[in-house]
Amino acid sequence: MQNKGLIWTFIVLLSLACLYQLSFTWVVSGVEADAKDYSNGDPKAEERYLDSMSSVEVYPIFGFTYAESKKNELNLGLDLKGGMNVTLEVSVEDVVKALASNSQDETFTRVIDRAKELKKESDEDYVTLFESAWKEVAVDKQMTAIFYTLENKDRIERSASNEEVIAFIREEAESAFDRSFEVLRTRVNLFGVAQPNIQKLAASDRILVELPGVKDKDRVRQLLQGTAKLEFWETYENQEVYPMLAEANTKLKGLLLGEESDKVIEIDSADAIIADTTVEIAENNEELLSADSTLVDTAVVEEENLTDLISAGNDTDSLGQNQQSLEEFTKENPLFAVLTPAIFQNEQGSYSPGNGPAVGFSRISDTAKVNEYLRMEEIQAMFPSKLKLLWTAKPYDDAEQFLQLIAIKVNNRDGKAPLEGDVITDAFQDFSPMGGRPEITMKMDAVGAKEWKAITKSNVGSSIAIVLDNYVYSFPNVNQEISGGVSSIEGDFTIDEAKLIANILKAGKLPAPAKIVEEAIVGPSLGQEAITSGLSSFMIALVIVLIYMVFYYGKAGLASDIALLANLFFVLGVLASTNIALTLPGIAGIVLTIGMSVDANVLIYERIREELAAGKGARLAIEDGYKNAYSSILDANVTTLLTGAILWFFGTGPVEGFAKTLVIGIFTSLFSAIFITRLIFAWRLDNKKKITVSTSFTEGAFQNIALKFVTNRKKFYIFSGILILVGIGSFATKGLSYGIDFTGGRTYLVRFDQEVNTTDVRNSLQDAFVTASGVNLSPEVKTFGNADQVKITTSYLIDSEDIDADDQVEGKLNEGLAQMNLNYEIMSSQKVGPTIADDIKSSSFWAIAFSLVIIFLYIVFRFRKWQYGLGAIVAIFHDVLIVLAIFSIFYGILPFSLEIDQAFIAAILTVVGYSINDTVVVFDRIREYLGMHKKAPMEETINNALNSTLSRTFNTSLSTIFVLLMIFLFGGEVIRGFAFALLVGVIVGTYSSLCIATPVVVDLAKRDEQKKGK
Repeated sequence: MQNKGLIWTFIVLLSLACLYQLSFTWVVSGVEADAKDYSNGDPKAEERYLDSMSSVEVYPIFGFTYAESKKNELNLGLDLKGGMNVTLEVSVEDVVKALASNSQDETFTRVIDRAKELKKESDEDYVTLFESAWKEVAVDKQMTAIFYTLENKDRIERSASNEEVIAFIREEAESAFDRSFEVLRTRVNLFGVAQPNIQKLAASDRILVELPGVKDKDRVRQLLQGTAKLEFWETYENQEVYPMLAEANTKLKGLLLGEESDKVIEIDSADAIIADTTVEIAENNEELLSADSTLVDTAVVEEENLTDLISAGNDTDSLGQNQQSLEEFTKENPLFAVLTPAIFQNEQGSYSPGNGPAVGFSRISDTAKVNEYLRMEEIQAMFPSKLKLLWTAKPYDDAEQFLQLIAIKVNNRDGKAPLEGDVITDAFQDFSPMGGRPEITMKMDAVGAKEWKAITKSNVGSSIAIVLDNYVYSFPNVNQEISGGVSSIEGDFTIDEAKLIANILKAGKLPAPAKIVEEAIVGPSLGQEAITSGLSSFMIALVIVLIYMVFYYGKAGLASDIALLANLFFVLGVLASTNIALTLPGIAGIVLTIGMSVDANVLIYERIREELAAGKGARLAIEDGYKNAYSSILDANVTTLLTGAILWFFGTGPVEGFAKTLVIGIFTSLFSAIFITRLIFAWRLDNKKKITVSTSFTEGAFQNIALKFVTNRKKFYIFSGILILVGIGSFATKGLSYGIDFTGGRTYLVRFDQEVNTTDVRNSLQDAFVTASGVNLSPEVKTFGNADQVKITTSYLIDSEDIDADDQVEGKLNEGLAQMNLNYEIMSSQKVGPTIADDIKSSSFWAIAFSLVIIFLYIVFRFRKWQYGLGAIVAIFHDVLIVLAIFSIFYGILPFSLEIDQAFIAAILTVVGYSINDTVVVFDRIREYLGMHKKAPMEETINNALNSTLSRTFNTSLSTIFVLLMIFLFGGEVIRGFAFALLVGVIVGTYSSLCIATPVVVDLAKRDEQKKGK
């Protein structure tokens, strides 16, 4: 063997590099084990311990701290570590509207609406869709009529063509997207998560964010979706707004009853305000303030006071004998039934509005109804255009049920706040001097400091509302003007909330809103279970393969085992060095690599056995065996590599994780199987040690077999045809079970403390998932693994534009599950928006189509005959159809998930790769035999070639099936359907390479010869 020294040098260097990278994982594991021992099961104590170790040197050999070592450890994916995976879509629509100065032009509005419709059906970027919508709706209208504004006149000419305007819009949209990406990256880095991943998704307006280990999903959603639009507003006093609310309440009653109410409230004096309705509110509504409360004369209703008021209001004994029912009160006062006005009884016994800008408060569950009423055109007309009503960001009572409604004063013509957050130069979490409560300290630039001084000076004695993303975080009274540009946001913050808001302000605001269109959340306990089950399947599969190779090939098998272990070490080292996350599908990719990497050794050893049987000496047989096997090894691995690369390019999430480890595994397994085993053989030969490629049990196996594959091809056609026809019948009558990856929606994996019936769970959820229009979207409930675990799927609010839609759906879920009176835990959840689902369908189709085209072209290139390429493609279609047929026939029958989702597409493409791998090896032997036996009958020669590959086919397929069976049995419920698809695919792929692909080549070749003969 030539260049042994060079190969040994490379192996040593690669091993040292992998050892260095993996050592960080060992160091970090030691520190985290100490943290667990220290905390005695207290998560907070464990977190504090690790925080204290952040800057401590824990890897003294190289001088790395714990934080630095953590960044370099083997990166575990969300399904193994727990955390969140989020896909955000930047709203380029808002950028386009801003460039048009929010034009209300009718044509422009119709173009925007049409672009929205196109977005649902296409994965093109928004600007391209906007251009298409403009051509369709506006036809010949010039875009400059909309986009040539005061702000844009320096960027585009008045006479600019539509193409030039689109180029301008595209440039601005790309700039906004890039700035949004940078803002999000800054926010994520400030969030303090170890090994976060944020990346732009090619050819889209989307950004992928992976945050391993995070537990507070609400904080993450706020962090990522909040535009960080900070505004400082002047406010109205409650006394100014209450008369309008009272009149709106009366107006609303008439509108809801279908008639205008005759009752008109005079608002000439404060005394006239306190009408019968006010007394009813104070005395009769169970959810409102009690008559025993005293006048609140501060701008802010303190938390403890509000709690007392609510408690008193729930005391039904104090309501008197003439109490109206809640239904009657709601009928008479529809607005005040859901919005409690801030009116109080003073010391003299009369009622009047409280001081400050808080005009009322409402249960969180009623805020949507309040918004609905206040948005009605007839109600809006009763309020001045300069009045804007905003909710507080946090509940203001112990039970966390009530939000306050704050009256904002809009003085500017453009509707902008007097001061915005772009003047903030720094922000950080601090503690108030009085009471030590968490607050946010802000520093402003010179312009901001000057404007802030002017605003506070003109509002001494009044309140200023501090608003972030249209929610009021604080509305303090101004006691004196504030100079210097340093100020604080006070509110009922926790330390974490104050840090989060400070980080958002520090990172800056998003140029365009970003909405979560896809989300996956995995709880830490489920992640730990995935690690345990993944490692179990991994170890069992590895041991089986190692034992089998020694059993079948003797000492040569031991050499392949050494190479296989080295291969695993290299794969993990490469993953650690490239910071590619190891996921559960990634473990499946590694385990599958174990089975497939055996193929290279099997091909080599079978060739060596043939050379030894021909009477060659050991050294020459080994040399020729390697040489003759290279062609098959190259073709088999290149086709699998092409499939893996396509998966990597088109896939996201679990598909991408699987593809990455598969591709890395192909390279490392090729190196290990060819070079490491060759070095071991060379060492044994140099030391006069014997090399065996069989044992007493396997010597002579598969010799003198003469199965008639070609002769019986029609029987194979009939058998496969029947299977496919049954499958087509199942498709037509039963269909397939599509996951939310293809339909859109939300799924929740819920585990109970005892076994449950899916019908009972469905019934408990039925009344919770009802839309505003009364449509019942009862979720689908399936057992997932054990009987104490269910998978709940719903499309409820999946099209909602509300930023808190995810929280609303989870609230409905918990509301329904609570009726079962059982302890439960939401182990994981996933959300896929409709546009994402369409994109997944599209990318899956193109991934499969592209892989087939690439494989066909490669085979035609390698074998120089189109018949080989077409035979391989027919076999692939055959395999895919049978796998789909089995999934259609058996879903709902087998006790595990057979959903068609992204993981299934990964399985199908892997089956394609494996099938073509097997087929190429068979074709390679056929090509060799046809070259050696040119005068023999073609059918006989091909049949002999097929029989000569049986030993290799059996060993490779059997080892791969063993591996997949272990994943299926022990890999965990999340991956069981994926493993089943691979298991079926490998069995069918092995069959098709011998019984379908080759016979098709024979028939095509015969037909071609007949045509030439004519």
